[in-house]
Order: sequence, then C-alpha cells, then structure tokens
Amino acid sequence: MELTVRGEVWWWHGPAPFHFVTISDADAEELKAISPDVSYGWGMIPVAGTLGSTSFTTSLWPKNGSYVVPLKDAVRAAEGVELGDVVTVQLQVTPRRRTR
Repeated sequence: MELTVRGEVWWWHGPAPFHFVTISDADAEELKAISPDVSYGWGMIPVAGTLGSTSFTTSLWPKNGSYVVPLKDAVRAAEGVELGDVVTVQLQVTPRRRTR
C-alpha cells in the first residue's frame, strides 16, 4: 500500500519527544483494514518513507483512532522541516517479517 500524507508537523512531549504528521481519516481506515496482515504488534505498521529527497524507515503509530508518522530529527534536519511546517510524505507499507 502506498500513501501520500500531507499535514502539519506537530510535537509530542512524552517520555521520548517526537515530531509527527497525522494520517488522514480515509487513509487510516485503509490502514486499519490491512493492519492484521502488516502490523508487528501494538498496531505499529512498518513503512518506508520519503520526505523531500530524504528516504527513511519508521513505523506508523496508532493514535486516537488514526495513525501518525514519526519524523526523525535527522530527516527533519536534512529537509529543513520545523514544528508547524506543512509537509508531504510519501509512504510505502512494508511487509512484516515472518517468523517460524
């Protein structure tokens, strides 16, 4: 599954501070439908992403009935992205590794 996510960068101050972009409701519904097949636990969905010319891997986090894309500091720094900026992130859901 491929997604294009456009949204404002926001900050969560929790025990491990992070910057995020929220997935749209429509995309969240599609992700929920495939989650049992791609999640590796706790509802986390592994993805490969691209922001500008920077590629990265991460996992979508379930939050408030939707999902959020964490933006690593290195990715934001490489692209000059700051809190409150509106960004477009290309995502590709990556299959979870099967264990025997």
